[in-house]
Amino acid sequence: MHTETQVNVETELSEARVGRLHRTLGVLITLMTMFDGYDTFNPAYVIHYVAGPWGLTPGQAGFLVSSGLVGFLVGAAGHGAVADRLGRRRTMIAGLWLVNLFTLLTPLLGHGFAVFCGMRMLTGIGLGVLLPLGTTYINELAPRRVSNVFSLWGVTLGWSLGGTVAGLVGVFLTPRFGWEILYWVGALSIPLTFVLQAVLPESPRFLAAKGRTEELRALLGRLRPERAASYAAAALVLPPVPRVRNPIAALLEPRYRRVSLTIWATSFLSLFCVFGLTGWIPTVMMQRGESFAASFGFGALMQMTSFLGGLTLAGIVDRRPSRATRFLSTWWLVGGFSVLVLLFADSHVVNLVSVAASGFFIVGAQHVLNNFTASSYETGMRASAVGMELGVGRVGAILGPFVAGLLQSATHGSQAMFWTLGIAALVGAGTIASLGLRGPQAPEVQLVRS
Repeated sequence: MHTETQVNVETELSEARVGRLHRTLGVLITLMTMFDGYDTFNPAYVIHYVAGPWGLTPGQAGFLVSSGLVGFLVGAAGHGAVADRLGRRRTMIAGLWLVNLFTLLTPLLGHGFAVFCGMRMLTGIGLGVLLPLGTTYINELAPRRVSNVFSLWGVTLGWSLGGTVAGLVGVFLTPRFGWEILYWVGALSIPLTFVLQAVLPESPRFLAAKGRTEELRALLGRLRPERAASYAAAALVLPPVPRVRNPIAALLEPRYRRVSLTIWATSFLSLFCVFGLTGWIPTVMMQRGESFAASFGFGALMQMTSFLGGLTLAGIVDRRPSRATRFLSTWWLVGGFSVLVLLFADSHVVNLVSVAASGFFIVGAQHVLNNFTASSYETGMRASAVGMELGVGRVGAILGPFVAGLLQSATHGSQAMFWTLGIAALVGAGTIASLGLRGPQAPEVQLVRS
């Protein structure tokens, strides 16, 4: 009697070595999220050129930075249900085309406060798709033993590079070409979009969840070419996918409620601090006596150290996943104190070390929180979970620059701003520490024949 060979898809994906296709797809997602990071942070370098000519108050300047995050909130919160139904690939490419369109329109039409903010909001809807869905895609592709590190290289490196490039363009090109050059450079995402359309496959775990077995066999053969022959005639053992009519409501069911609410609160506090700092660091550093180039360079410094901090934390979490919340809490705790140091000393060295440490610990921990969220839910809910985490977090991101601007206006200085942002990071450390567990894991797999 013939016995059909069975192949456990979850095991095949989780235990794979990082091969050529893994690296290729990681590079493509890195490039995509690089433009996400670039677009997210470039308004901080626009303020210097438009605050005076447009007659902006500190509150308006803060909203100019936050306006794109309003759109991000819509895109992040709303894309998950679409991606869980229609696929990661199609939804990501649609989001990138939206970013392309409004990045081009911003320097053409955005020569006033209201129109500029409107363009940023519409761009933000596309950005709200790219980062959470890139995180989901990489998480579903990565071998389990290196999932956090692979996500850092495949998502966070790009996002951090984008923020760094925005700072470099702000320092070296905007003095000569004006703030518009930030968006002409950003339009280089258009050629990348065509490459993604031609090369990017659907997520393997999404194919498994949808029972698209023939496509999955082909993709498994490309991910693990040494085992391609064994996939051709095998019965695939696929993970069961719960039927979820409303993914957002499902995140608040008793099984997930504590995890979801804790992650959302932590993301809110973290991104309140992150965007409050990144939105105002160049301006505040000039007020503290730093040169124009150095002040703009502080923004790039935060992005560079954030990748190093996230990569370090990801490596630790991959080795000790059961203590992920403890390590995340430690990162935000140290980061919060790094911000508070700026209250008590004002010198170039202190500014440099504190800003670098803030990026390393606070932003670095946020990067790992994104992947922690993705790994805490099954495939059928993963895009919605990451989208909601970043969507709720973007409420904090919207408020961060706005509140920071109001505090500076009300107190005629940056002291109250640093107190508020530093305490937000410390409270975030306590919030994630209260979880004390890694989150729910995917259930056992079931046999699906095709």
